[in-house]
Amino acid sequence: MPGMRFDNYIDGRWCEGAEYRGNLNPSDQDDLIGDYAQADAAQTGEAIAAARAAFPAWSQVSPQQRFDILDGAGSLILARRDALGWLLAREEGKTLAEAVAEVGRAGQIFKFFAGEALRLHGEILGSVRPGLNVEVTREPLGVVGLITPWNFPMAIPAWKIAPALAYGNSLVFKPSGRVSGCAWALVDILNEAGVPKGVVNLVMGTGAVVGQLLSESPLVDAVSFSGSVQTGQRIAAACLPLRKKLQLEMGGRNPMVVLDDADLEVAVEACVSGAFHATGQRCTASSRLIVTAGIHDRFVAAMLERMAALHVGHALTPEVDIGPVVDATQLRKNQDYLAMARAEGGLVHGGELLDLETRGFFMRPALVVGVEPHMRIGREDIFGPIALILRARDYAEALALANDSELGLSAGICTRSLSHASHFKRHVQAGMVVINAATAGSDYHVPFGGRKHSSYGPWEQGHARDFFTLVKTTYLNGGGVPV
Repeated sequence: MPGMRFDNYIDGRWCEGAEYRGNLNPSDQDDLIGDYAQADAAQTGEAIAAARAAFPAWSQVSPQQRFDILDGAGSLILARRDALGWLLAREEGKTLAEAVAEVGRAGQIFKFFAGEALRLHGEILGSVRPGLNVEVTREPLGVVGLITPWNFPMAIPAWKIAPALAYGNSLVFKPSGRVSGCAWALVDILNEAGVPKGVVNLVMGTGAVVGQLLSESPLVDAVSFSGSVQTGQRIAAACLPLRKKLQLEMGGRNPMVVLDDADLEVAVEACVSGAFHATGQRCTASSRLIVTAGIHDRFVAAMLERMAALHVGHALTPEVDIGPVVDATQLRKNQDYLAMARAEGGLVHGGELLDLETRGFFMRPALVVGVEPHMRIGREDIFGPIALILRARDYAEALALANDSELGLSAGICTRSLSHASHFKRHVQAGMVVINAATAGSDYHVPFGGRKHSSYGPWEQGHARDFFTLVKTTYLNGGGVPV
């Protein structure tokens, strides 16, 4: 049955796509959210050209004007958080409570970067050469391509779009096709908030067309991407010959270490929240639980008891703790990994497919016990409600296991020992460290990013200025300037 059509947004106008793609609710495949425009190469080129044409004027507007637009957009998002949260839960599969909270965070991000637009500052330094002064200033980067994933369809676009605009850049926004509705709603709000034509362009479509053109076009100065390592590597390969500035956030296989002296209740809550909330579909999820021998058996028993109380179901049902997996492809991937774990000798608890009242992609969260470091199940990024337990003899082996990964986004430890917590903070190979709390989650005013294959380029959120601006150093001979 055809649904309501939603167009791309190019140069201040809603434009019909080359074709349209239906978007279905992962909690109920009989629920069509809408038909969303799919851009071809020509339309993507039009969006890039519009952003390029709009950049000179936008880059020169006053900080107050940028503040007013971003602050206004943040206010509109917060005023509509319940309706937008409903859309997010319906489209992506987060529980309604998680979805409303994410929308609220998106509104806060816009308001934070509204303030940052007024606070952009430089430096005046004395030169080592007599008679000269030095000014270090920041300028807008140019046209930026923003490529965002499906798992945080409001928050991640917000933390890319808001700083891009705050620092005077124009942009082309390509969201994941799984969450086109949230992207459309966000751009509609920016239009209502008064963004000038051409400054923000929404181009929905495939990565093979839209993403590739954003990477290859000489009219795009930089690309910011969040998604898989494999896709990030392809984007980098296309951008680097053109010397484009790159910001890549590419996931994690995040360890949570639980030591013998941990508060068991605190550790279990941190691991359940970190591993299974948002259906485990977040890059900071606690997917590898590394538990020392003295607490291992008690921890496993407590985890299984806590997991048994989790209610899986339709994301819009208020009492649900965990919603569906995002689509059939991800559900098959999750089940394939559980089959692999069994074949490799792991003991799988949970993970069963659930047949509920609606046709959704439902599975119980799974805990895999007896995982060894060499197993594929412990080394690859699953991105689902699956947590693994690796047994460690002591803290030293637990730290070694935590660092035994090609990814290094987030890491956590549960312990009462200040000594172990301090040592772990210093020596774990991760961009973000959490002590006695879930690894998942971040604050928008501090840096977000990782090490190893998790990240490339300047970090996001609190350090967004480093990516979205260019530094200029000016040497001034005061004696040569007429008064």
